[in-house]
Amino acid sequence: MEPEAIRLEPSEFVPNNPTFSLMLYRGVLRNGDGAAGFEALFGRNGWSNMWRNGVYPFHHYHSKTHEALGFAAGRARLMLGGPSGIEVEVHAGDAAILPAGTGHCRISASSDFLVIGAYPSGADYDLCREAPTPEQLKRIRELPAPETDPVTGASGGLTALWR
Repeated sequence: MEPEAIRLEPSEFVPNNPTFSLMLYRGVLRNGDGAAGFEALFGRNGWSNMWRNGVYPFHHYHSKTHEALGFAAGRARLMLGGPSGIEVEVHAGDAAILPAGTGHCRISASSDFLVIGAYPSGADYDLCREAPTPEQLKRIRELPAPETDPVTGASGGLTALWR
């Protein structure tokens, strides 16, 4: 399964990632319980510290870790990369990998929209809504690629594209 790699430049207060592209997978899961399916898939591939919720309706990013989003139910329009970024529509079964610093915001969503979030090796995350400090920029720039891709595991995906 090949993801769409999207390169995002810094945007207003959102740094995005200077090294790694955002990756968008379409149709990862096609049947069954999307939430349990993404939890099992991410867990098998070494991504944990999982949560079930949605995407916040305000622009934010994480400076401490990369993030996987599995769209378990419904559909949504998201703004990726900050206020002047790109709009994408996601559907149940899709997944996204956001490198540290990548802005994201929910524009609209169906009433059943559900997201499974996870982090490489169970990393802790922060919630950033303002211009990054020099320390945050350094942390984003120096954060290495994870050992595994949350969707494809030890080969393909970010293990190929982020190396």
